[in-house]
Amino acid sequence: MQETRVSRWYFGGVSSSAAACLTHPLDLIKVHLQTQQEVRMRMIGMTVNVVRREGYLALYSGLSASLCRQMTYSLTRFAIYETVRDKITRENKGLMPFYQKVLLGTFGGFAGGFIGTPADLVNVRMQNDVKLPAELRRNYAHALDGLLRVWKEEGVRKLFSGATLASSRGALVSIGQLSCYDQSKQLFLSMGYLTDNVLTHFLASVFAGGCATILCQPLDVVKTRLMNSKLEYRGVFHCLTETANLGPKAFYKGLVPAAIRLIPHTVLTFMFLEQLRQHFGAVVVC
Repeated sequence: MQETRVSRWYFGGVSSSAAACLTHPLDLIKVHLQTQQEVRMRMIGMTVNVVRREGYLALYSGLSASLCRQMTYSLTRFAIYETVRDKITRENKGLMPFYQKVLLGTFGGFAGGFIGTPADLVNVRMQNDVKLPAELRRNYAHALDGLLRVWKEEGVRKLFSGATLASSRGALVSIGQLSCYDQSKQLFLSMGYLTDNVLTHFLASVFAGGCATILCQPLDVVKTRLMNSKLEYRGVFHCLTETANLGPKAFYKGLVPAAIRLIPHTVLTFMFLEQLRQHFGAVVVC
């Protein structure tokens, strides 16, 4: 019999929130790039423009909504994935095959994406407010204010605008992050050259972040446009069509900042998560 530590159900949400505090400026620039109708600015130019117009603190616009999103979306998907994975691993006394990890990541990500849609919508709007003219800004004071105002002014249905895309994106991100992280970490450990340490966690999370970025970028662009719209899109298909009319590259608009944001975010999330697991995780006997 051997004792080991496993993650508690809320560790994923805490780790993702901590990572979001460090990567939020990159997420904000990514949203600005994705909501351009035409490519007028690149990443550096957009960053300089935001700082010049609004100051350095503008790079943290919408942080409260970002944290709210992580504590709904990420907490849900990590809780489902890790709880079920650990239970199956203990019962089967062996590691799950990759296809089961993909299925579990898909389910957890889809559920998390749906639950996190309202906070995600407010997050996108608060981040995009910075580049709008003063008379067009929504000026949400914080995440809760944004959620309540959308509910009162636009109805409950608007809170879940883009829920299908957000859920689909959540599934793809979770396959890239959770399933690919688990599988790559397992592969690195099986080679015999690495142990369950920070280097292994770093390498596995870099790979997972890259997979997640490539998988979800097209949906991320459409989701961002749909959530930021003021009724100019009739639905998901109309938004897809309008984006496609801008050319194939439009679906990968903001890919570099998305990668620069998502890969570090993934690395930081799993680094924090592994440290929480190793020091504060629940002890199980296997």
